[in-house]
Amino acid sequence: MKDTRIIMGMPIEIEIGGGTQETLEAAFAYLTSVDERFSPYKATSEVSRMNRGEVAPEQVSSEMREVLALAEKTKQETNGYFDIRTPSGGIDPSGIVKGWAILNTAKRIKSAGHDNYMVNAGGDIASGGMNEQGEEWRVGIRNPFKLEEIVKVVYPRGKGVATSGSYIRGAHIYNPHAPSEKLDEVVSITVIGPDVLEADRFATAAFAMGKGGINFIERLLGFEGYAIDQHGLATLTSGFAEYAILKGNATPRQE
Repeated sequence: MKDTRIIMGMPIEIEIGGGTQETLEAAFAYLTSVDERFSPYKATSEVSRMNRGEVAPEQVSSEMREVLALAEKTKQETNGYFDIRTPSGGIDPSGIVKGWAILNTAKRIKSAGHDNYMVNAGGDIASGGMNEQGEEWRVGIRNPFKLEEIVKVVYPRGKGVATSGSYIRGAHIYNPHAPSEKLDEVVSITVIGPDVLEADRFATAAFAMGKGGINFIERLLGFEGYAIDQHGLATLTSGFAEYAILKGNATPRQE
């Protein structure tokens, strides 16, 4: 059971081994509801109403409180390199909502009784079990200068994978410590973490750090990273290669 739909302004692919249409529809419906609540581009969203001052802090939903708490936690853990406060003074939680929503979607699929699944939202991925061929799930890291080319194949083995970069959506990430600074030293950074939410929130912060981002990931216990700079040179953390090694007798394929 597999489908791809445009939600949150990006293609979201869900594949469920032995899944039902009901489970698939429920997963997409949940992601649509997240977009309706958290999108800063929808005038009726809770985020937009907060930014217009129409919703008081004590009136926000429990989901919003959870995301705001995660954002503040990430800000503290990254020395301020992750910040949902925009230069204009509003909030844009997109940098954490995507990973949070993917993780929650994966949990919903598992709770419906499906252990073999993959949720891929714009390169941020949660997966479990095996694919339909009974092989390990594999994730292709694209060449940011030649998108049809895969430069590395990763086997997450139940871990979360997230990629932050400027090569598809343009300069949508900024350094909160120097908002006018152009982030062009690093073009993309892929992070493998305990789950997709953890990988996503730290990938965003690491990209905002520029060339120092990969060193930040190296110091994080339980995380690995792969950064590509403006010259096309890759720098990877000490344990990243383990996730690029195929185990068993399966044959790697480009995704």
